[in-house]
Amino acid sequence: MTYDVDGIPVEAKAVDVAVVGAGQAGLSAGYQLRRDGLDFVMFDHAPRPGGAWQYRWPTLTLGKAHRIADLPGMPLGTPDPARPASEVVSEYFARYEREFGLDVRRPVDVSSVRDLPDGRLLLSTSEGDHAARFLINASGTWEKPFWPRYAGMEAFRGRHLHTHDYRGPDEFAGKRVVVVGGGASGVQALMEIAEVAAGTRWVTRRPPEWVEGPFDEELGRAAVAKVDERVRRGLPPASVVSVTGLMLTDEVRAARASGVLHRLPMFERITPDGVVWPDGSSYDADVVLWATGFRASLAHLTPLGLRGPGGGIVMDGTRVASDPRVHLLGYGPSASTIGANRAGRSAARAVRRALRGPGQPPGDIGRTAPNPPGERPEPPRDDRHAEIAPAA
Repeated sequence: MTYDVDGIPVEAKAVDVAVVGAGQAGLSAGYQLRRDGLDFVMFDHAPRPGGAWQYRWPTLTLGKAHRIADLPGMPLGTPDPARPASEVVSEYFARYEREFGLDVRRPVDVSSVRDLPDGRLLLSTSEGDHAARFLINASGTWEKPFWPRYAGMEAFRGRHLHTHDYRGPDEFAGKRVVVVGGGASGVQALMEIAEVAAGTRWVTRRPPEWVEGPFDEELGRAAVAKVDERVRRGLPPASVVSVTGLMLTDEVRAARASGVLHRLPMFERITPDGVVWPDGSSYDADVVLWATGFRASLAHLTPLGLRGPGGGIVMDGTRVASDPRVHLLGYGPSASTIGANRAGRSAARAVRRALRGPGQPPGDIGRTAPNPPGERPEPPRDDRHAEIAPAA
């Protein structure tokens, strides 16, 4: 790499804003940046439009999925609920990118983001270096499935599988399956698998909290507040189910009545043949399906040193408190299926103010004010299918 006299890579392409990730939050940010006429570039690791939805298993139809929130400026409409959600969302996102001229560069890997001597950020990508004044990071969680560790995992003669790689129930026909995890994905997969498996067991760390009625604005605001309180203290955001509970649908009620959703506490260890609980009881299994969530995909930001002693990143709305050049979407209180739109808009407007606001010294890059109270990530509206997403 060749540098100029100021220590800037000669080959680096200059841009005001870089957006990493083209899921719902990234596209929402791109929409606002385009409306504001800002100079920006968008990178996406995935091979095609659709965000993490493009990887969902084929049997997860639109009717079974959590509600797909409309992107700003273009409603989803009313597609066939029997179609796979992965197809519907991928087509929708592709139309959106075309309609609003969002030139998403893909598949592009962003390997690192570093400081430059002039205050900009250097993004090293698979298509070359870019020097950006601001970064809106919406890289999501799909690339980082979380695998907890339990004694005996390596000795298991069956199969370990994470929901990251779950492709539907057919491969579990006639098998004995243990599903680990109390989130919505685990519940959805378990109900499918139970229809074809020889037997199933459901284990979670905590008893599930079943929630009646719609996930309304009041519940959403309370959930967002819990996550916000943690990230302001520099702690990793809480899990999905810990702040929202599990929605009681007719399908879920039927599965509970039949015994499929009978929750057991976590086992103590894994044996070559299955799992064993602390009281000595056991279950022989062919497959352990780990529905244990995901962590924020932020390894490329490691050179910036954003994480604090608590293991998390202190946030102020969408903005990283310690580095106002960086906005994180899908992390902390901005992580919700509906709030992603608001988060993208808030981040883009904050960047616009920093770039064009009156009275900013030319060299004072990134000295943005906190997000105004009116632009905090909003809680989900009246929607029984909305959830706070597993952001970290």
